Amino acid sequence: MEIAVRHFRAAPPWRRIAIVVGIVAAVELVLLVVAGISLIAKPVQTSMKRAAVEQAHVAPLQKAPAGAAAAKSKAGPAAAARPAATTPPLAAHLSRARTAVLVLNGIGTPGAAGRTADRMRVRGYLIDGVTNAARMDYTRTTIMYRPGFGGEAARLARDLKVPLVGPLDGMRPADLGAAQLVVIVGT
Repeated sequence: MEIAVRHFRAAPPWRRIAIVVGIVAAVELVLLVVAGISLIAKPVQTSMKRAAVEQAHVAPLQKAPAGAAAAKSKAGPAAAARPAATTPPLAAHLSRARTAVLVLNGIGTPGAAGRTADRMRVRGYLIDGVTNAARMDYTRTTIMYRPGFGGEAARLARDLKVPLVGPLDGMRPADLGAAQLVVIVGT
């Protein structure tokens, strides 16, 4: 009796080719995912930095709590390396009558800037102008000041009970005309 002997061969070449192509495709997929993450991460990181800078520039005017100095000393050198949000100095050099203020309507409600300007006139401030802001989406009233006029801004913030005070942000000193301070009326 003769038995037919089957020839056993190694795996066909198309299987090896399929495995190699699958490995190459997996490597390409990993590279595309890494490239996509790096392209998306950069704009997100930039916008987060911009938001942090804006938040630091328009910091609420408030005194530090009594235990803040003790907590700061316990925080160590890592906390000292981070810049703290600055508040304007509390001493004003100009009188209210010599402090010129530009009042901008930042909410679009007719007369909002005019009413705020009237409140400042009653307190003795010099109103340099009343007009609309470039945007109408301000959620809070904000006071901004030219360099060197932080004390005047702090005094105006106390007079109007406005907690947001900061240096010029989004405006150039030339945009103010003769005014030292800007009040953007929000909701």
